[in-house]
Amino acid sequence: MSVATSGLHHVTAIAGDPQRNVDFYLRTLGLRLVKTTVNFDDPGTYHLYYGDSAGRPGSLLTFFPWREAPVGRQGNGQATTTAFSVPAASIGWWKSHLTCLGVEVGQVVSRDEEEALTFRDPDGLAIALVAHVQGDPREPWDHGFVPPEHAIRGLHSVTLSVDQAEATAGMLVDDLGLHQVGEDSNRFRFAAGAGGAGELVDVLVTPEAPPGVVAVGTVHHVAWRAPDEHTQVEWREELVDRGVNVTSILDRQYFRSIYFREPGGTLLEVATDQPGFAIDEPLLELGRALKLPPWLEPQREEIEAMLPRLNLPTENERTG
Repeated sequence: MSVATSGLHHVTAIAGDPQRNVDFYLRTLGLRLVKTTVNFDDPGTYHLYYGDSAGRPGSLLTFFPWREAPVGRQGNGQATTTAFSVPAASIGWWKSHLTCLGVEVGQVVSRDEEEALTFRDPDGLAIALVAHVQGDPREPWDHGFVPPEHAIRGLHSVTLSVDQAEATAGMLVDDLGLHQVGEDSNRFRFAAGAGGAGELVDVLVTPEAPPGVVAVGTVHHVAWRAPDEHTQVEWREELVDRGVNVTSILDRQYFRSIYFREPGGTLLEVATDQPGFAIDEPLLELGRALKLPPWLEPQREEIEAMLPRLNLPTENERTG
């Protein structure tokens, strides 16, 4: 490929109750709700975006919350863990913070120069907080419920579970431009660019695991960055030429997207960095009002009637 990604853009998962989702990701994890909109393919449900102060690519975890949807099953053919980056000295604080809020956490695991703390959100989605000794220079959202010195800096990595690694690794290298940077038993790490936080994917080979079922508590897709629309067009043409079954370019209002599956089964997306989340509301007011794309505005009254009301906490209110 003549183009390569610079790292993760976002991860999108499926939740159940939207209010419970908002409370956990804002109050417990301290992220910012940077956009409240709807699933453009199913406007009867929200699409909630959480990230840093501006919702920069590489900071974003997003959700489709379907209250009546069944619970999914994590397994092969999915992204089974979404990891966030936190400061090197903050793992102990996070373990205490989560435990005090009733979140069941695992033991801190050390691997190479990283420490990782794992837990699940209220819908069972597997989350990890990872601290690297070299730190993460990205600025956090500093007006949330977590003190800035401990706050999440952005995405760290995702883990793809597969029954065999070769074909998945081939697509990561040949079609996304990643390179392998590590191997530990049945775990293979690939990186974009210099391989810092937000540029990593682990491929976990678990032939004994069942196939995953995408529903509540599972990841729907993993998105990788493209700098602009011109690059994305070129990327799509090259993917098609290589025989990849890829969608047309779709307008997601805040970025443009193409979708395809890696051979292990996980749905991947290539999303543009632009135009970003401040195109339809001021930066200081991100996420607090329901925003619809122009083609759905005529249906606003109907859409608002279908959506449950969200009680959003006041920004700058801290738990201490």
